[in-house]
Amino acid sequence: MSTRVLLVEDQMLVRQGIKSLLALDDSVEVVGECEDGSLLIETLRMCECDVVLMDIRMPKVSGIEALKALKENAITVPVLMLTTFDDHALVSSAINEGAKGYLLKDVSLETLVDAIKAVERGETLIQPAVTEKVLKGLQGLDVSFESFDTPESLTKKELEILRLVAAGYSNKEIADTIYKSTGTVKNQVSAIMAKLGVRDRTRAVLKALELGWI
Repeated sequence: MSTRVLLVEDQMLVRQGIKSLLALDDSVEVVGECEDGSLLIETLRMCECDVVLMDIRMPKVSGIEALKALKENAITVPVLMLTTFDDHALVSSAINEGAKGYLLKDVSLETLVDAIKAVERGETLIQPAVTEKVLKGLQGLDVSFESFDTPESLTKKELEILRLVAAGYSNKEIADTIYKSTGTVKNQVSAIMAKLGVRDRTRAVLKALELGWI
């Protein structure tokens, strides 16, 4: 069964381009479109989707405001944000509002489909190029989230895994890199999050950055 995607993008040409691109892959189907974040809740009530693919910058209701509306309405569909190199502050805000993934708009079809599938599975995904920009831009930003003030130290192997997470690697890619099974990596990532007192991979990276561990 294909992954059902709701596309939220204010620029018609960009929206049509993304839709046409996704139409080339049989494993993904665009089941709805919104030209503005203000239409997201209403559209979600009319069509069922597995992932929301949403622009972070929109003129009327932004992607950040739309994420807040999802939380207020207790809607838990995973959201994959589309961003640019200059949006690191907005991406940081999106982290706090519950977005599950972040991609640059010029990604390949393969990368886009892989990202959609990853957030559908419950993973948090950040494209490596975005990660680098976000982490650099976090210096001086007030990014707050739940975590332990003095978390338990990570082992050398856990720090290695966390650095790969920060680089945007999926569990499978990390497993291939360190020659472990995907299940083992998943357990180790869960252990890292437990030690840091955070609820997802992105917050784990941000906490480690705050502590100067990566």
